Amino acid sequence: MTWLRLLKAEGRKLATTRLLWGFLAALVLFSIIVAVAVVLGSATDDAVGFVDTSQAQRSLLAFGTNAMIFGGLFGATAVAREYTHGTIVPTSLLSPVRYRVQLAQLVAVLLAGGLLGATGGGLTIGAGAASLPMVDQHLLLTGGAVARLVAVAGLAGATGAVLGAGFGSLLRNTGGAVTAVVLLLLVGPPLVGQLLVNVAPWVPSTLIGVLAGVADGHAIIVALLALLAWGVLPAALGVAAVERRDVI
Repeated sequence: MTWLRLLKAEGRKLATTRLLWGFLAALVLFSIIVAVAVVLGSATDDAVGFVDTSQAQRSLLAFGTNAMIFGGLFGATAVAREYTHGTIVPTSLLSPVRYRVQLAQLVAVLLAGGLLGATGGGLTIGAGAASLPMVDQHLLLTGGAVARLVAVAGLAGATGAVLGAGFGSLLRNTGGAVTAVVLLLLVGPPLVGQLLVNVAPWVPSTLIGVLAGVADGHAIIVALLALLAWGVLPAALGVAAVERRDVI
């Protein structure tokens, strides 16, 4: 089986199951929560500056960090479930060159993760723009700023999906892979920020903040390469692990 046919097959797996649609539904729900947060947050006594500057709106509506978490959970589930349900076996029999199967899986989840991230970024900004008039405000972000936030969310979603896929291949268990993603992307960064000050600038949330324009620190190219490394390293380890062991 050619690599292109493998990629089409992996894409068909994602598009014809409930997983992708479930994550899209979760993104819609998240955008509704953002809209409610804008309205309720602006009604508090200490709401001065909450949404009345472009920088405040950029920080509130930036979806990049959440996109990486969503993407990581998606990638981990999409790949690990192949081992959980045994569907990786017929795939490996049809294409015994394992690294080609792995690369096809990675590209498929990368594209899906990027789609989820960009969609989430767009929905979040749309929800914010729709709710701002309810608190006598309007969207202050320029078209360029909106495009940057959506692009960074797509990049973060794609990177997270590849990271999650790497853990899915390494652990071959959906629960274990999802737990690893949660610990690495959700639980770990706040702890690192408190305990290891020198490492904190290199956690995904900080790097994404720099790329989105809501945080200072590294040069853009440095932040970009560091963020990509968060996805590439687990993916490479996953590919190497699959090459060296039995399919099941």
